[in-house]
This record gives sequence, C-alpha cells and structure tokens, in this order.
Amino acid sequence: MSTAGSTQPERAQILLVEDNPGDVRLTEEAFKRGRIDNDLHVASDGNEALDFLSQRGSYADVPRPDLILLDLNLPRTDGEEVLKELKDDPTLRSIPVIVLTSSRAEEDIARSYELHANAYLTKPVDPDEFIKTVRAFEKFWFSVVRLPSEVE
Repeated sequence: MSTAGSTQPERAQILLVEDNPGDVRLTEEAFKRGRIDNDLHVASDGNEALDFLSQRGSYADVPRPDLILLDLNLPRTDGEEVLKELKDDPTLRSIPVIVLTSSRAEEDIARSYELHANAYLTKPVDPDEFIKTVRAFEKFWFSVVRLPSEVE
C-alpha cells in the first residue's frame, strides 16, 4: 500500500522519553530487531520531551511523533506532568502515549489512565523480556491499531 507519489510506507516516528541509558539501548535494540521501519527519537527528561513535542528551540524541525513511549520517573519535569501537558494540548492530545515504566504501584497505574495514557506497561527487569515486551508492543501498535493522522 503506497501513498501518493511514494513507493514505500512512511517510517513510524516514535518518541522515547527515558532517562536510563540502559533502557534506551534495550528499546533501540528491540526496534532494530522488529519489522517496522521507524525513527526512534529520545528525550532524556520531561522538559526535553515537551520541547520536542512543541518543536521549540533545537527541536524546531523534528517530526511529529506517531507514538510516545513515556517513563514516569524522569528528572526535571516528571512523566505525569508531561502526560498532563500533552493531553491538555489540543494539537498533541491525539498522539497515543504508552507509559513504559518500572513502577508497579496501583496509584501510578490509575493516575496514568486518569491522565489519558493509552496503555501502561511495566518494564521487565530481564533484558530479554524487556526486548520481547517492546517487540510485542511494536507489533500491536503498528500492525493492528490504526493511528491518527496529524490533524491540522
């Protein structure tokens, strides 16, 4: 299936908001092994994520993400605040947000859904399980689910 003038589908644009370099590497590895062509952009704290999403400063020319993977435990602006600001912004709220965090706390899960997260995944401790989780998520979100187009 091609779009007008294109011979191949567009690459998925994914924003990973994660401050742990090890988890960033595992996520990159999982997406490399996956079947979906993607560009994985990384923001290492909440402020950087909000600048990326608002295309401010050095992020003026970045693409709009098709999907956001958001850790809750971030320096400066935490994941809950990023989620709240994102979902309060009419131009950004349609971007699906998957919380991918180490927290298993019921209050974090409930709060994430109250703030309109689209899914909540707990990061497995085992690296192989982590990669399996990201690949399963990738298959679901990019093979099964229809994502919204950018609304102007």
